[in-house]
Amino acid sequence: MNGVFLIDNGLGFVAVLAIILLFTKLFGLLFRKIGLPQVLGYIIAGIVIGPAIFGDWCGFSLIGTESDRYHCLFLLSGTEDGAPFALGKDGLLIFSKIGVLLLMFSTGLETDLRELKKTGLAASLIACAGVAAPMVLGIVISLPFGGIGLGTANIYRCVFIGAILTATSVAITVSVLKELGKISTKLGTTIISAAIIDDVIGIIVLSVVTGIAKAGAAEAVGGFAGFKATIYGTIIMIVVFFIVAIGLGFGISKLFRWMEIKWPKTRRLSIFSLVVCFLYAWAAEEIFGVADITGAFLAGLILSTTRVTRDYTDRKVEINTYTLFAPVFFANIGISNITFVGMSGMVILFAFLAVIMGLLGKIVGCGTVAKGFKYNLRESSIAGVGMMARGEVALIVTATAMNPALGENALPAQFMIMTVLLILVSSILTPILLKWLYGKEPKTPAGGISEESAPLQTATESPTEPVEIADAPANE
Repeated sequence: MNGVFLIDNGLGFVAVLAIILLFTKLFGLLFRKIGLPQVLGYIIAGIVIGPAIFGDWCGFSLIGTESDRYHCLFLLSGTEDGAPFALGKDGLLIFSKIGVLLLMFSTGLETDLRELKKTGLAASLIACAGVAAPMVLGIVISLPFGGIGLGTANIYRCVFIGAILTATSVAITVSVLKELGKISTKLGTTIISAAIIDDVIGIIVLSVVTGIAKAGAAEAVGGFAGFKATIYGTIIMIVVFFIVAIGLGFGISKLFRWMEIKWPKTRRLSIFSLVVCFLYAWAAEEIFGVADITGAFLAGLILSTTRVTRDYTDRKVEINTYTLFAPVFFANIGISNITFVGMSGMVILFAFLAVIMGLLGKIVGCGTVAKGFKYNLRESSIAGVGMMARGEVALIVTATAMNPALGENALPAQFMIMTVLLILVSSILTPILLKWLYGKEPKTPAGGISEESAPLQTATESPTEPVEIADAPANE
C-alpha cells in the first residue's frame, strides 16, 4: 500500500472531509479576495491536495485515488481493491452527488418566474441566442479534433462541448450591475432574466442530449429498459417526464402553501422540500432517463412559486450546501477529474479555442438579438458581455457529460480543463468589460435620464418604484 492511511472506514473518511473543507475554504477566501469566484478556488484546492500536480510530478499527494504512481497521505479505498462499494472513493462520490443536486435545487428555488414574465420577449430571445450560438460554435470547433476523442466519429461528445458552452452564471454580472447602479434598469433587468432563462434552456438541452447519448451507448435489452434505450423511446420519456413532473408540481405547490399556513417557517418545510428534490432527481434519472440534476432543478423551480417555503428552504439548504456538500463536489472535480499526465498540446489548444468560441458565442448571439430590440451598439455589447460569465452550472454540466453511465459517449476527463479555463477567463473579463462599456455611456442633459438607465416599469408599478431583483446566491 502506497498510502500512509487507508481510508476504508467512517472515521478515516471524516479526516478526508476535514482536509477538503480546510483547503477549499482557504483557497475560496483567497480567490474571493482577488475578485474571482470561490468555486474556482475550490477546484484549485482539489488539484493541490489531489494527485494532479504534486502526486504526478513530485511523487506525493495528500489524497490519492491511485497507488501505483505516487505515495499519498490518505489513500481512498476502492481505487485498486475492486470492492463493489468502497467507503473512500464511493463516499466522496456520494457527497459530491448530494452537493450537485443541492446546487441545482437551490438554483431552481432562486428562479423567480414572476420576474421572468415581466421581461417578456426580449429576455427570452436573448436567452435562446445565448444558448444556440455558443452551442453551434462549440460543435463546429469540435469537429476537426478527432485525434483527441471528438470529431464526427464522436458526435455526442461534440454536442456535449456545445452544451457546456451554453451555461451562464448570473452572480458576477449581478454584482457588477449592483456596483454600477444598473441592476434595476431596463437593460440590467433584461440581462438578469435572460441569464436565468438561458440556464433553464441549457438544462433542458443537456437532458435531451444525455438521454439520447445513453440510448446510443446502451446494449440491446428487452422490455421497458429496451424501450428507453432507443432514441425515439428516450425522446418520448423526456417529454413524459416534463409533463408528469410539472403536473405533479401544481399539486405539490398547493400542498406546500397549505403547510405554510399550518406550520409557518418550521424545519419540516425544508425537510419536505428536500424529499421532493431527491425524489424528483431519482425519478428523473432512474425512471425517465433524464439527467438527475434536471429533476433537482425542476423541484426547486416548482417550490419557487411558494414564497415562504422558497425563502425559508433556500436559506437552510444554502447553509448545508456551501458549508459541506458543494465544497466536496468542486474539490472532487480537482481530485478525480483533472490530470495533466498525458495531456497533449492538442487538448490545450482545443481548450483555448473552445473558451474563445464560448465567449464570442454569448457576445455575438445575445448582442445581435439585443440590437434587434432597438438597443444601440454599446447597449447590445453590454447585453452580450453580461451573459458571458460562467460558474457552477458549467461545472455541473461538464461533470454530467463525464458520467460513466454514458459509456463511450461520455466526455473524457481531460476536457474538464476547458471548463476551468472558461470560468477563469470569463470571470476576469466580464467585470472589466462591463465597467468599461458602462463608462462609455453618453452624458444626458441636466434632469434627463437615458432609456438604458431608466428603471423597468410594469402596468402595476408606479413610475418611481423599481423592480425588485433577487440577490445572487451567497457563496460565503
